[in-house]
Amino acid sequence: MEAVTLEKNRPVAIWLYIGVGMLIVQVLLGGITRLTGSGLSITEWQPLLGAFPPMNEAAWEKAFEGYKQIAQYQYVNNHFTLSDFKFIFFWEWLHRDWARLMGLVFIIPFIYFIIKKKINKSMINPMIILFVLGGLQGLIGWIMVMSGLNEENLYVNHIRLAIHFISALVLLAYVFWFALKLSIRPFEVLKVPVLYKLNIWLLILLVVQLVYGAFMAGLHTALVANTWPDINGAWVPTGMFSQGGFLTDIAHNPITIQFIHRGLAYAITVLIAVWWWKAAQTPAHSLLHTIRYLPLLLVLLQVLLGVLTLLNSQVKIPISYGILHQGVGMLLMLSLIWTLYLSRGARNLN
Repeated sequence: MEAVTLEKNRPVAIWLYIGVGMLIVQVLLGGITRLTGSGLSITEWQPLLGAFPPMNEAAWEKAFEGYKQIAQYQYVNNHFTLSDFKFIFFWEWLHRDWARLMGLVFIIPFIYFIIKKKINKSMINPMIILFVLGGLQGLIGWIMVMSGLNEENLYVNHIRLAIHFISALVLLAYVFWFALKLSIRPFEVLKVPVLYKLNIWLLILLVVQLVYGAFMAGLHTALVANTWPDINGAWVPTGMFSQGGFLTDIAHNPITIQFIHRGLAYAITVLIAVWWWKAAQTPAHSLLHTIRYLPLLLVLLQVLLGVLTLLNSQVKIPISYGILHQGVGMLLMLSLIWTLYLSRGARNLN
């Protein structure tokens, strides 16, 4: 019966895993958009007509004229030619169009699965939640862009950027968890309270770390201290509490943000190593035991990419390293969600 249920759910699970992949691509496109300064290049929201870029020179000139009205052009990019504008326009357009494509990839198979009765009653509420989260993510994105379309802000606020990023990760985590429920055999899900609790703490710390990663990207913080393992020649840099208050410093002071980001990276690495050591005690035949290396390998790779991003951030942050760093961070989060799922079951091993 169990095998029959998994087989019946397979098409829906594959669809959800495709969604996971598309969401990862979308977040990475968002990272490229930020690092290239492209996020404010499209100054109007056209849900349907916006799917197409300007189709002639007059349309391009009109779009460029709209960009010229905002502070980013007037104070940062007033040297831009139309060719320069087309470059940043492309990344924001691709970011938005990929979101539109995800909407189609969701709604068309959803209707098909309803007609074919591949979706049972227990899946309806999760699907509704998934749809609402997707719509909310799009709304947050547009509100974030609108906040920068004025004559005062040069870039989108880094806190708004973090909210947009974390809401995307919430959607990503939800889709992945839903897919796991439809594809993992129940006997693979063990009850390992020690690992489960440590896994939860790791995810909490990782979420905070990802927030600070968004702060780093939003404020281009890598440029204020691009040395390692020290921070501009010191282990505890000066100027960390110089902006008038503790909360202000931890949320807005670039050197403080980088210090916290580095410290969390080291703490998470150590705790994942502890988790990996404890996970070795799970049954050798279990899926949890088999994949126990994954979080450890990903966190070590993530730290390496973070160091390389820092060391290569001279005049600007290198896009290749920055995007790889962001991508591996998402994979690390998914690996910890996977291990959390596999350690939450009914078979008590502690």
